Amino acid sequence: MAMAAPLVLHLLLALLLGLGGQSRAEPERDSLREELVLTPLPSGDVSATFQFRTRWDSELQREGVSHYRLFPKVLGQLISKYSVQELHLSLTQGFWRTRFWGQPFLQAPAGAELWVWFQNSVADVDKSWKELSNILSGIFCASLNFIDSTNTVTPTASFKPLGLANGTNHHFLRYAVLPREVVCTENLTPWKKLLPCSSKAGLSVLLKAERLFHTSYHSQAVHIRPVCRDAHCVSVSWELRQTLTVVFDAYTTGQGKKDWSLFRMFSRTITEACPLASQSYVYVDISRNGQENESLEVSPPPTSTYQAVILGDRKTYAVYDLLNLATFSGSRSLNLQLKWRQLQDIGSQLVPFLHAQRYVSGYGLQKGELSTVLHNTHPYRAFPVLLLETVPWYLRLYVHTLAITTKGKENKPSYIHYQPAQDRLRPHLLEMLIQLPANSVTKVSIQFERALLKWTEYTPDPNHGFYVSPSVLSALVPNLVGAKPANWEESPLFSTMFPTSDSSSYFVRLYTEPLLVNLPTPDFSMPYNVICLTCTVVAVCYGSFYNLLTRTFHLEEPKRSRLVRWLANIIRRIRGVPPV
Repeated sequence: MAMAAPLVLHLLLALLLGLGGQSRAEPERDSLREELVLTPLPSGDVSATFQFRTRWDSELQREGVSHYRLFPKVLGQLISKYSVQELHLSLTQGFWRTRFWGQPFLQAPAGAELWVWFQNSVADVDKSWKELSNILSGIFCASLNFIDSTNTVTPTASFKPLGLANGTNHHFLRYAVLPREVVCTENLTPWKKLLPCSSKAGLSVLLKAERLFHTSYHSQAVHIRPVCRDAHCVSVSWELRQTLTVVFDAYTTGQGKKDWSLFRMFSRTITEACPLASQSYVYVDISRNGQENESLEVSPPPTSTYQAVILGDRKTYAVYDLLNLATFSGSRSLNLQLKWRQLQDIGSQLVPFLHAQRYVSGYGLQKGELSTVLHNTHPYRAFPVLLLETVPWYLRLYVHTLAITTKGKENKPSYIHYQPAQDRLRPHLLEMLIQLPANSVTKVSIQFERALLKWTEYTPDPNHGFYVSPSVLSALVPNLVGAKPANWEESPLFSTMFPTSDSSSYFVRLYTEPLLVNLPTPDFSMPYNVICLTCTVVAVCYGSFYNLLTRTFHLEEPKRSRLVRWLANIIRRIRGVPPV
């Protein structure tokens, strides 16, 4: 027995070591990639785009998942409980000026935008949509609980799934926009808490709220979708992308100079990569270096460069790998700096092929007209654009006045879908597929009549106006430069948001400005005056009447002095009246 005990201990120790080796050899089922793209804009501003991608090799609807490492547990349970196929949420402050800043990697409308694809197994989509928006409102400290049937639509063609989809039945899609939503620090804090490294390490240390909200444009978003796990697409993985885009006014923050640095923009520098990240890169757009009247210098020198066709233009990026110790070159932090050796001519900037504006016209408070102007600046190629218009129910559209003109001629849409509004139940939905000729301007206009709301339906500041959701443009814009198909996993994150099957064009989704429309507003000071006058009359009349009914009167004779009584008796005697 004494010889057998050590043998048993050795066998147990070997078994435990073997199990430990197998557990260490088993690859992790989730991964994290982070990147920052710094782009000098044609207007002289600087755009900074953060992307954090968490990929999880798990099927949440089928597997009973209880352990979460990198993927946020609150979002994983949300997907599993409500059978969500895709979820896209954005909170934006400001408006992306496409004509002056160029095409963004991913644009979002001003305010809050939420669109969700549900699984085919969901029986009551409206109920799941309402509960889901309420939960997201609590997670991100936003006013998403104000999403209801009056601002929710079901597009038929505009918002297709960006990930894997077994079917595209639009009845399982819901889309809503809250243009009045104001983005603040309370929305950024829960967004940062979803990151695996939070704001403690990696690129997220630059996310200082004081600097991020002192910008011309701020947009943070969360995108969840299923993607292929490998090239054969046998299994499915879940991808979470957290994006944040800000535009710094270089002339304001740089004392009138276009030179910038990480410390000047964020008041911080990069000290290390996120320990949980498998890739951590910083890209600096140096495409205009060497062009006419364009000369810039980036320091420290990049470790490598990356060239690709992004949004129809051939781009060159300086690449900094934060996992490579040589990037920090012996220093404790990385402070990227860009200096322009020559001034830039802002007037010679290139205008994007597709951009749009929207405005409201008319006079008075009875009728008006909504107009959307679409610009196709491509020199020789025409392409179709899918236009989505969402109009509140209190603007009653005259559909027979819909006019689409291009170069003074009528332009008939090849596809049109219109869902009329119902008072206090649902908004107007108008989708059209319009062909834009080369180098043309197309105007889409429709007249409307303003409705008179109930006095309880007005906002606390009715004279401020009522917001109208922006128009949504979806198009495949032709490429001027030939592009090669790139590997999905090896390409940067900013080039793999929208799936593409043809390298001759690229997908663009743009948003116009939200509109502010005045409605017939009663004089709310008159009820106040009536209430004050009525209360005053009631108080005076009722108070006097009540006083008379409840007061008791007691007759008391005044006490007089002896001198007064003596004088009074003398006078009474003279007059022949009996004394008192």
